[in-house]
Amino acid sequence: MHAEIVVPALLPRGNEMPYPAMPALELLLARGRRALDGRCSYEQWIGAACGLGEDNPLPAGALTLLAEGGAPGDAVWLRADPVHLRLGRTDLTVVSAAAFALDAQEADSFADALNAHFAQEFELQAVRAKHWCVRIATMPRLSTHATAEVAGGDVDTNLPQGEDAKHWHALMNEIQMLLHRHPVNEARQARGIPEVNSVWFWGAGKLPGKVADFRWHSVTADDPLARGLTLHAGRSAQLLPASAEAWLSQQPEEGRHLVVLDLLRMPFAMGNTSDWAAALAVLESRWFVPLLDALRGGRIGMITLHSPDGRESLSVETVRGDLRRFWRRAKPLSAYC
Repeated sequence: MHAEIVVPALLPRGNEMPYPAMPALELLLARGRRALDGRCSYEQWIGAACGLGEDNPLPAGALTLLAEGGAPGDAVWLRADPVHLRLGRTDLTVVSAAAFALDAQEADSFADALNAHFAQEFELQAVRAKHWCVRIATMPRLSTHATAEVAGGDVDTNLPQGEDAKHWHALMNEIQMLLHRHPVNEARQARGIPEVNSVWFWGAGKLPGKVADFRWHSVTADDPLARGLTLHAGRSAQLLPASAEAWLSQQPEEGRHLVVLDLLRMPFAMGNTSDWAAALAVLESRWFVPLLDALRGGRIGMITLHSPDGRESLSVETVRGDLRRFWRRAKPLSAYC
């Protein structure tokens, strides 16, 4: 088996946060063969790795709907993720719903209100509590950023750009006014938790054409983009289990398989040092230690680790024999940043 593991925000550029000791991951990085490429976001990486051309924007809305059991058809869909816009002294900061609690009942209530008010503009589906999609009549002329990319950043500098941007900015402002008065938000404010006071539009498009050379036999991820691309290619897509042992028990002995470990991006983006370090420790104990053991024992023939959004895009390929390269001493992860 060839196991490929992609970990966004593992080696973020300019990171000064203290890393916990991660001997299994450090050994895999030290003993394997490294390849560097231009830095890119996770969304750019997964789109390219799944066969979408650089000129084809990632149709995140359609792929998310497909991953969650919907039928995008030939319609144009966008992601319209629920967010909290946090007011600072001089700016507004985007806080993704991934960073706070939001349940399905609340999401459905918001969706009902938005659909009733904006019936002439779009149809919104809260396919998961924190992943919303909207269907629109025509492809917008917009350049957008994924919610995870802008989390922790300034709203104004990341708003959609393009010929239709003014219309979508006005639409976002109207949505904010509607959500401000919503009873669910009034209840959330009374409980002292972030209100859903806006949505973040990104990833417009239709389902892409079929990819003939999809490189994985299966993809395991909580991220709906990865699962949507996999299902569209006719391959097996699963949600992320609790550990590498559980994942290995579900996989065949042969083939090439991808796992997306996306536990780090949100705490890093929001500056939550302790949560980020805790998530790293979880990845080490539940994933990298068992994966290294499986490589040593022959259950896995090769492990390829991908960190696309660091100082450079880093990939490290390790086979069992590489573990004998004792002269290549393990270094702390901060050495790769």
